[in-house]
Amino acid sequence: MRYGYWLPVFGGWLRNVEDERMQATWDYVSRLARRSEEIGYDLTLVAELNLNDIKGVDAPSLDAWSTAAALAAVTKRLELMVAVRPTFHQPALLAKQAANIDHIGGGGRLSLNVVSSWWADEAKKYGIHFEQHDDRYARTSEWLTVIDRIWKEDHFSFEGKYYRVEDAVMQPKPLTKPRPVIYAGGESEAAKQMISSLCDAYVMHGDDPSRVREKINDMRARRERLGLPPMQYGVAGYTVVRDSEEEATRELQRITDVRQSAAGYGNYQDWLANTKLEQRVSLEDYSVSNRGLRSGLAGTPERVAERVREFEEAGVDLLLLQCSPQLEEMERFSEAVIRHDAKRRSAS
Repeated sequence: MRYGYWLPVFGGWLRNVEDERMQATWDYVSRLARRSEEIGYDLTLVAELNLNDIKGVDAPSLDAWSTAAALAAVTKRLELMVAVRPTFHQPALLAKQAANIDHIGGGGRLSLNVVSSWWADEAKKYGIHFEQHDDRYARTSEWLTVIDRIWKEDHFSFEGKYYRVEDAVMQPKPLTKPRPVIYAGGESEAAKQMISSLCDAYVMHGDDPSRVREKINDMRARRERLGLPPMQYGVAGYTVVRDSEEEATRELQRITDVRQSAAGYGNYQDWLANTKLEQRVSLEDYSVSNRGLRSGLAGTPERVAERVREFEEAGVDLLLLQCSPQLEEMERFSEAVIRHDAKRRSAS
């Protein structure tokens, strides 16, 4: 199991808690990233939104790509999984930018999390054309084809419905071979078809390990039918580690005290209207992003560690964690779960 976390580019993850003591600033996220690789974390996911999805559109949020480039220069081993939305980036230009960050980090530390945009109002505010759901995945498929080929070839041409390049040359190529890892998530049929054929890893919203196992088995079968090698699998989760179940329950009650007047509630409604989910989303899911509470990573250290093992047995390679306040709670999770897991493995 690898342990990753969402970089708090929005200043928190709780839509109904105004101040989580984690500012959307370079000072905070850089301290967090440097400390995280010291205490056992392998990866950080840097989300890309120009508006703040969690705290409301008037709240600050950090730019994903300039933040990732800066983090590559001040960290040593942390993988930087940077979210990218094809509608916001021309593929050849983004490929050049990503390759440069891969060199800054020394190779092997830059990866992409490809996201087909869902927030119509954000696109309008930033002058970006917003397409219907399946059209976004068709565009993303072309986008990924251009990215892959320009990372590997020179004097390459492509003409599709959405993109065209002629005799493209890009140097230097990424250090990571055969290419930086491409992650993607999605629950619609269009998403799963694209991911199984063009990506290297499948990342999922939080869910019960039994349900996650079903999704992994489905994706494995798709890959086998295509004659492609196995993928990596990640799942989101929100962690609450406490000395007793009673303490964990009190914290869960605090963070799920949903107020529909919260600043991010309208953005949440926009997201629901522009995604195709396999399950009905509850107001409890709204409280914490990416359905993190469904993963059940709340309770005593022993209970959370057992849940991690259940995910591992289901086929999960990577946990993408959120917590609040992040620096303090990541220290707690590291001490209670990551270091315990490392000792267990070394003993066996």
